Amino acid sequence: MISHIRIKDFAIIDHVELDFDDGLNIITGETGAGKSIIIEAVSLALGSRADTAFIRSGKDKAIVQMVADLEGEEYVITRELSTSGKNVCKINDEVVSLAQLSKLCKKIADVHGQYDHQSLLNPENHLKLIDSYHGKVISPAAEAASALYQSYSEIKQELNSLKSNQADTERKRDFMRFELDEIEKAKPYLGEDKELSDKLNLLQNSERIYQNLSGAYDLLYASTPSSLEGLGKSLHLLQEISGFSPDILAFSDELSDAYYKLEDLTGEIRKYRDGIAFSPELLEETIKRLNILDTLKRKYGGSIENVLAYQLKITADLDRIENIDATLDKLNKRLTQVEQSLSEACKTLTGLRKKAAEEIEIQINHQLKELNFKDSFFSVKFFDEETSEKYTANGTDRVEFLITTNKGETPKPLVKIASGGEISRIMLAFKQIIGDLDSIPTMIFDEIDVGISGITASIVGKKLLDISKHHQIICITHLPQIAAFGDHHYKIDKDTEGEITRTIVYPLSQEEKIKEIARLLGGINITEITLKSAEELLSLSKN
Repeated sequence: MISHIRIKDFAIIDHVELDFDDGLNIITGETGAGKSIIIEAVSLALGSRADTAFIRSGKDKAIVQMVADLEGEEYVITRELSTSGKNVCKINDEVVSLAQLSKLCKKIADVHGQYDHQSLLNPENHLKLIDSYHGKVISPAAEAASALYQSYSEIKQELNSLKSNQADTERKRDFMRFELDEIEKAKPYLGEDKELSDKLNLLQNSERIYQNLSGAYDLLYASTPSSLEGLGKSLHLLQEISGFSPDILAFSDELSDAYYKLEDLTGEIRKYRDGIAFSPELLEETIKRLNILDTLKRKYGGSIENVLAYQLKITADLDRIENIDATLDKLNKRLTQVEQSLSEACKTLTGLRKKAAEEIEIQINHQLKELNFKDSFFSVKFFDEETSEKYTANGTDRVEFLITTNKGETPKPLVKIASGGEISRIMLAFKQIIGDLDSIPTMIFDEIDVGISGITASIVGKKLLDISKHHQIICITHLPQIAAFGDHHYKIDKDTEGEITRTIVYPLSQEEKIKEIARLLGGINITEITLKSAEELLSLSKN
C-alpha cells in the first residue's frame, strides 16, 4: 500500500505531504482546486510519462516522492523532473531506469481514470480482460498459440515469396546458368592472378634476365680468372698457414664456408639461367589467361575471392530454382502440420476463454445487481470464425461485451447502450472481480462518479468500501454519497497569495468531514439542515 506521498513544485502544488492509511481514502475539493493534480503526481511516481509542463512556474524542477509497502518491504520511490528535460527515477535512493521503476510500481498500485471508461468501450480490450481473469491458465495457452502463429506466418510468408518470385526466377535461370558456366569453364583459383602476373613479368623481361644471369655466372665461375677461382686460391693460402694461429684457422674455416656457398649459388644461377627461354606462345597464353581472369573479376566482384563466392551463391540459387517444386511441396507440408497444431492450440485457448467468460458473466451480473442494475444482463459474445480473422497472434477469438439494461431488449455493445454513469459502474464491477485476482494492494480512482448521483452514488460508495476491505483505495470524488463511506477523508483547497496560487491538502477531523460533506450537499451556503443531512449520510454509510 501507499503510506506517504510528498509533492514539491508540481503544477500548482508548492509543497504537499500526505499520509494514506488502509481502507477507503477519500479526496474532495472544489472544482479547480487541483484534485486531479494529486492523481497526476501519484501516477508520475508510479512510472507514468514525464512532462516538463508539470513543473511549477518559476521553478527548476518538480519532485514527487512516495513511500509504499509491498510484501512486507518498504520502498521509497522518487521522480524528479527538470526544466532541462532530465528525468531521474530512484528506488530507495538508488537511480534506476524508468522501466525498472514501472515494473515495481505495477505491483504496488493500479490507477483508474477516465481513460479506463474508454478502454472498456473498445472491443479490442475485451479479450485482454477475459485473458486476465484466468491469467495463470490462459497465459500459457495464449503463448503457445502465439508461438505457433509466428511459425505459421513465417512459413506462409516464405511460400508466398517463392510463388510470387517463381516466374521472375525462371526468367533469370538461363542468365544465371550462363554466368555459372563462364566461371566453371575458367576454373579460377585463389592467387592465380598473382601467379600469372609474376609469370608475365618474367616472360616480358626474359632476355634481360638471361643476359644479367649469364654475366653474373661468368664473373663468378666461367671467366679467367673468376671470382670463385680467386676465392679458391685465397683459401689455399690460408690453409697452408692455419696451423700457426687459431685466428688464421678461423679465417680459413669461414672462407671455406663462403667458397662452398658461392660454389652452390653459382650452380643455382646457372640452372635458373638455363631454364629461361623466351616463348611468344607462352607469353600470349599468359596474357590471354590474365584477360579472362580480369573479365571475371570485373563482372563478379573485383577479386578472385569474390568471383568464387559469387559462384557458390548462384550455384545455391540455381539449385533452389531448379528444385522449387520440391521446396514448395516441403513448405506446404510444414504449413499443414503447423496449421494443425495451431488449430488445436486455438481450440484449447478458445475453450479456456469461454469458460472464463461464463464465470465473468455470472460475477459481473451479480456485481451489477449490487450496483443497482435491476433489470440488466451482461454477456460476452464470441464471434464465429466466418465473421472473424481465422488466425491471429491472439488465436481465433474475437469477442465483445454486450449488455441490456431493460427487460425484453436485445443485448447490444456497451458503446451503443451504456451511459457514462453505467460505464462507471460496469468498470467498477470489473475492478471488483479482476482486482480480487491480482495482488495489487492499492487501487486509485479518479472520475469514478461520472454520470451518477443519488441512490446509485451511495451504492458505488458501498462497493468501494467493500473493495477497500481487500485493497487500499484512494478515490477522488465530488459526490457526498461516495465521500460519506470514506475511512479517511482529505480536502484539497486552492490558496492565492498575491500573484501566487498554490494547492494545499490536509486530512479532515470528524467535525471537518461533516462540514465538507455538507458543502458537497448544499454548495457554498452550509445550513443546519445540510449539516444534519451530512451527519445522517455519514451515519447511514456505517450501517
